[in-house]
Formats: sequence, structure tokens, C-alpha cells
Amino acid sequence: MKKAEAHFLAKEGDVAMLVGVKHKSHIFRLASGKILQTHRGEVRHDDLIGIPWGTTVKSHIERTFHLLEPSIAELINELPRRTQILYPKDIGFILLTMGLGPGKLVGEAGSGSGAMTLALTHTVGESGHVYSYDSHPDSLDLAEKNTIRFGYPERVTFKLRYLQEGVDEHNLDGFFLDVPAPEMVLEQVRLALKPGGSFACIVPTFNQVSVLLLALDQLQFAFVEVCEIMLRYYRTNPARVRPTDRMVAHTGFLVFARPMIDLEKSDDPEEDEEGNKPLDGG
Repeated sequence: MKKAEAHFLAKEGDVAMLVGVKHKSHIFRLASGKILQTHRGEVRHDDLIGIPWGTTVKSHIERTFHLLEPSIAELINELPRRTQILYPKDIGFILLTMGLGPGKLVGEAGSGSGAMTLALTHTVGESGHVYSYDSHPDSLDLAEKNTIRFGYPERVTFKLRYLQEGVDEHNLDGFFLDVPAPEMVLEQVRLALKPGGSFACIVPTFNQVSVLLLALDQLQFAFVEVCEIMLRYYRTNPARVRPTDRMVAHTGFLVFARPMIDLEKSDDPEEDEEGNKPLDGG
């Protein structure tokens, strides 16, 4: 077999997804000798290891499943959770806007159920690293378990700590906050970021956005952007294409900024009256 073709085959240790009728899915890590128990029959891991992704397989009672590699969005939606997790629609935009990728060093707080942690471990690659802070032992434990189950645990260091006590790391490429009062820990985050690094935060209300904007201004953050992401799916019947009955609307306000050195207020007449320039340059 050619070397390139090996990437098309499921192998031991891979995270796999079996999709059955009505797109009901089972996500698990392949391990020789194990058996997946479902209400539609048993599937032996050994029957999946070594076959191509995209293969249709049968359970021991001849029920059909489809073997796929799960996407990050599918992994996140399957996470065991104690609290509301970040939605994939928000996570994707956050990762791109922060400019994260292989080799980046990133901090986050709090860890929650590990949805963002999972996405970050995939994004920073083998040469990057994630530092995840949370003050709640139960949350930190769950985030760590979910990362071990679905992600790359060797790429993340979990730390049980209130962020007000400080961040150990310095010159991080980016830092993401999902905490109740981000303005209270913004100074610690700024000290952890490299100059010009990427800061991002999610907050649920207008009031919190206003408070955070004031704190960002006081701590010399610039290039501040606030937005929200809405997502609408469509039915895929070719004869009746239309929006689905439900829509993933407001989940939180996303705030982005960059810490600067010796920041001065701009007198550029091309900037709008709020001091912001649209992302699309319009």
C-alpha cells in the first residue's frame, strides 16, 4: 500500500464515529479487542481498524452504520457537560479571528467542559501548547477527561487556580476568556500576552460588553471588535429547500482586542466616530 493511502484507513487510537439511521452517531476511540454496544447491535473495534473511512459496516444483527472521522464540531456536540458549552459557530470564528494555528502558545480560562480546549488542542498542532485555567475542580476534571477522550492531552496543561492570582505564562500568542467577570482578570491576561497578541472573550449581555470595553481601554488594548454570530440551517430535500424550524441565534457577544505598547489615541480622520474600522475595510 502506498504511504499516502494509509491516511484513508482507520487505525487503533483514532477517534471514530459510527453514524446510523436518522444520523444518530456514536463517537469513540478505536482500541483493539473492544466492542461498541448500541441499541442497534454490537460492533467490534477490530472490524473497523484497518478499513477505509467512509465504509458502510454492519452490526452483529445486520444493522447499518457508516464509519467516519468526526469533525471538531461533531466532537464538541458529543461532549459530556455540566454547563453550557461554546457553540461550534462561535469557536470557528474565534480561532480564525485570533489567528491561531500550529505552533501557537495559547491561554484560556475557564475550562468549562473542555469544548474550547478541544478545539485549541487541534488548532495549535504538535508544536503548540494550550494552558487552561479554571477555579472549579469539577470543571477542570471534566475538561481534562474530555480532552483525553477526544483530543490531544499532551498539548494542554490544566491549572486549578483563580485567574486573579496570576498567570504563570508570558508572551502567549493568544488568550481566550469565558468567565463571569472578564474585566476582573483582564490585567493578568494582559501580562500573559505578548505585545500585539490576540485577546478574545465571550459574554452573554450588553452590560458585560460595556464594562469590558472600559477595562480594555484603560489597559491599552486596541483594535477592539464586538460581534455576534447567528446560524441558520436549511432542509436538504431538493424539492423543498427551506430554512429549518429552529435557528441558533444569540449565544454570546464576542469581543476581540490586542494589547499594545504606549498606545496613543488616534486622530486619524478615516476612523469612524467610535474609533473602529470594520473588518471588511468598508
